[in-house]
Amino acid sequence: MTDTKHSKILIIGSGPAGYTAAIYTARANLKPMLITGMQPGGQMTTTTEVENYPGFADVIQGPWLMEQMRKQALHVGTDMIIDTITKVDLNSKPKKAFGSSGTIYTADAVIIATGAQAQWLGLETEEIFKGYGVSACATCDGFFYKDKNVAVIGGGNTAVEEALFLTGFAKHVTLIHRRDELRAEKILQDRVFENKKISIMWDSELTEVLGNPPNNGDNNAPVGVSAMKVKNVKTGKAAEYPIDGIFVAIGHKPATDLFKDIIDMDKTGYINTAPDSTATNIEGVFAAGDVADNKYRQAVTAAGMGCMAALEADRWLAEQNTAKKDSNAA
Repeated sequence: MTDTKHSKILIIGSGPAGYTAAIYTARANLKPMLITGMQPGGQMTTTTEVENYPGFADVIQGPWLMEQMRKQALHVGTDMIIDTITKVDLNSKPKKAFGSSGTIYTADAVIIATGAQAQWLGLETEEIFKGYGVSACATCDGFFYKDKNVAVIGGGNTAVEEALFLTGFAKHVTLIHRRDELRAEKILQDRVFENKKISIMWDSELTEVLGNPPNNGDNNAPVGVSAMKVKNVKTGKAAEYPIDGIFVAIGHKPATDLFKDIIDMDKTGYINTAPDSTATNIEGVFAAGDVADNKYRQAVTAAGMGCMAALEADRWLAEQNTAKKDSNAA
């Protein structure tokens, strides 16, 4: 027999958006269920140092911050469930989500907070140095590279914007692109070409990250990136260059495959929401955090959207309850 669990509100996905939505809906006595997904805590669990989240005078660890949010959500009454949603029916009443565990979750309203993930190059050494000199977020980590030399990988709007942003901190920025021309908007290209702190390595690709990896047993050497190996895609020649940090900026992919052809999205897969709202095109379904934000992608903005979604969902449920009472009275 299939196990079925029901709540007034179901939150799909954890991380700053999901946990904040859980905190607010739990405090509104909605007794939310939160399905953590494959990576409880989201991208923040892979961020070693966080200095831009309000409320902490000292640098904090991303996993620690997510654990504190999780505990807070539990403390106020969230039903935290470790499961992965594989299928949804958001047009039914109540709405349904099917877990890989075999459990069917039903709810009157749903908040989607499945987030987005940075696209990576797939290098073994890139994985080793993530959080130790390799990053996918200049606005998150750029401050740590003040007066240092950094590289940005990519040639689209994201890469160019990251490179320009990093010039506010770094001594020099090297933009590494596989082609002989950028794909970014012309106005952004002009800004890059005019910036004396940026140089471009054309027809090139990063093939290896070099440095002292974490947990290697050498306590005398500082952990982190010290160099990179770059290959020219036309000549095949490779060379090593000293570098202090590497920012991979080849785009982000929102975790929305589950909702394809169900919820209205833009051409890149981000969920569309109503202006100044987290409401989607489906009544009673809200989207918060990076899954609907292709511009800012910050922990604090995700948390803010989680708050918005919770308040809007609470209001929507109250309106539905009022309408039901009026109908019964008639």
